[in-house]
Amino acid sequence: MAEESTTPDLVALTRQLFDAASSGDVDALMQFYAPDAVWETTLVTLDGSAAIRERLEEWLGAFDELEFELEEILDLGNGVTLTVVNQRARPAGSSSSSGGYMQRREALIGVWEQGMVTHATTYLDIDEARAAAERLAEQRG
Repeated sequence: MAEESTTPDLVALTRQLFDAASSGDVDALMQFYAPDAVWETTLVTLDGSAAIRERLEEWLGAFDELEFELEEILDLGNGVTLTVVNQRARPAGSSSSSGGYMQRREALIGVWEQGMVTHATTYLDIDEARAAAERLAEQRG
């Protein structure tokens, strides 16, 4: 009988993480982050799950509508993922008829250990993110 792999499917976990984000379920979203996780955003470094939760609550609460379209998810090996995502959002209080939507394309590098994100980095330059993710996967190998 073949043994089942104990290695988590990081692509599937990344999809689940973004499903939780799209639903606005912060509790479900936080289940993907290790207690001591660090997230380097384009504006600030968030140290620990409490800081990450606070920022996610602020971000998700700032919009009446927010959706994440996953353009690409790559498992680069050694616990490193690269996700390219398009965010489309309507800020809270704006009218959908006024065309008050914003869009942002970004890349996220995830470092996973035991099925949880221990480090995340957000990039606005997709090519820069791809190169950094590939280097990181190689370094961790």
